[in-house]
Amino acid sequence: MNKVILMGRLTRDPEVRYSQGENSLAIARYTLAVDRRFKRDGEASADFINCVAFGKAAEHAERFYRQGLKVVIAGRIQTGSYTNKDGVKVYTTEVVVEEQEFAESKAVSDANAGGYRQAPSPAPAPVSDAGDGFMNIPDGIDEELPFN
Repeated sequence: MNKVILMGRLTRDPEVRYSQGENSLAIARYTLAVDRRFKRDGEASADFINCVAFGKAAEHAERFYRQGLKVVIAGRIQTGSYTNKDGVKVYTTEVVVEEQEFAESKAVSDANAGGYRQAPSPAPAPVSDAGDGFMNIPDGIDEELPFN
């Protein structure tokens, strides 16, 4: 089984290209800074994982993902190699994204724009009068939501 789940912050805006041909396909590449669980010499460290998304997932990344955004992805590790222009064989490892989700609210993301780490923030309190634990969504916000 080849399955990986990662949570991290985008190190830069996704790079999106479209394949050539009649049925062009969006291809998004981005790098996640994923904090390591254990610290060496008291300093936090991170791994920088290359990710690639195709089709609708790539279009979603192009539209909504920006540097510093915290996301969760699930996918598979893919390795490959190529010979560069100097004749040297280069080995690659990347995660092919099968699922991706936001890992924080837009307000928290905007407050952390440009950074890779954040202090934990308290969970928002429910604003519903019904006491059902759900937040009310204001009218007119439909255009800002990434789904219908």
